[in-house]
Amino acid sequence: MSLTAIDAHHHLWDLSRREQSWLAGPETAPIRRDFTVSDLAGAVAGTGIGRTVLVQVLADIAETEEFLALGDTCDLLAAVVGWADLTSPRLAEDLQRLREGRGGHLLAGIRHLVQSEPDPGWLTRTDVIAGLRTVASQHLTYDLLVRPRQLPAAIAAVRAVPELTFVLDHAGKPPIASGSLLAWASLLGELAAEPNVFCKLSGLVTEADPQTWTVDGLRPYAEVVLDAFGASRVMFGSDWPVCLLADSYDRVWTAARELTAGLSGAERDAVFGGSATRAYQLEGRRP
Repeated sequence: MSLTAIDAHHHLWDLSRREQSWLAGPETAPIRRDFTVSDLAGAVAGTGIGRTVLVQVLADIAETEEFLALGDTCDLLAAVVGWADLTSPRLAEDLQRLREGRGGHLLAGIRHLVQSEPDPGWLTRTDVIAGLRTVASQHLTYDLLVRPRQLPAAIAAVRAVPELTFVLDHAGKPPIASGSLLAWASLLGELAAEPNVFCKLSGLVTEADPQTWTVDGLRPYAEVVLDAFGASRVMFGSDWPVCLLADSYDRVWTAARELTAGLSGAERDAVFGGSATRAYQLEGRRP
């Protein structure tokens, strides 16, 4: 790589500050502890990653404020993808307040946990589309966290707001564990045909069987992503510490390098830095 590598998707949490109810089940017991910036620095050590994008965990604007303030003290954090209520009539004011607060210059995008919405068409609601247009007016990106059944609505939303840059998280969560590919790949190709969408090569190890996953098992899905979007619109994300449910940070990083080994040097530079820099406008974001 000729560029400083970027991890475009990871999380942090402090259980003493904010409850993480999604960690209550036995399957998440291995990550039911605090994960701090110090832990992150230790995880990326030796990988070549020099900057990261911190992504919201909860539908809580106070969490976003804390993440922005934290980023203001840590050069490793290049940007924050936070949360704000897309359906609120005060969305523009909320976003402005975030940007005027401590670390507000690091706010690069907004995300909602759409994967948890019972309505598969949530993204096409009139109030949501209005919120997405407000996000675009603030020159922010929008991260799409959806499951395959929600991809049709994601496609419709992307087409409805062409002025907004979208970033698809975790490649739309393909059903790797079941071995299914064709239906997801068709929808992904349709989404990728829209020029205002990027895609994260992230989260694949936990969509596979966390106990038995292999690089070869991930390869067909990674190839679909790279063929559909092209390296210039694909970015690496670790999904740490969630990825620890399947394997270590080092192993996830190594797997991503193996999955992109057939790309040119320039293409790999895009996946491991250039695409995230463009999508999240990282150049000059830090003062």
